[in-house]
Amino acid sequence: MRIIKKEGFHYTFDADACIACEGKCCTGKSGYIWVQKSEILALASFLKIKNENFILQYLSKVGFRYTLKEIPFQDGFACVLFDTENHNCKAYDVRPSQCRSFPFWDYCAQNELEEECVGILPL
Repeated sequence: MRIIKKEGFHYTFDADACIACEGKCCTGKSGYIWVQKSEILALASFLKIKNENFILQYLSKVGFRYTLKEIPFQDGFACVLFDTENHNCKAYDVRPSQCRSFPFWDYCAQNELEEECVGILPL
């Protein structure tokens, strides 16, 4: 078990549980997956495509920011980088910081996520 703790949260997170989860944090309701310029460059490089092509194919612009696009999946949506056959992230090693910080988000701290995320362990 690789247990991660973060001050201010009423739970810990077992990062090894992601293997059994099959990407529940990457699927479900629609939302924004914000990406920074450095993350765009890293993702494009990882996928071996030009930055401009990555932006056109994988991103939507919302105001002055970019978010990863979503695709229809089951009864909701999935991140465009979610591999719907293998149920994991196609770019896990270079995923955006927003993805890396899950489940330590304000939303998660205010909602019961034990059913949604098998890696959440109450303190």
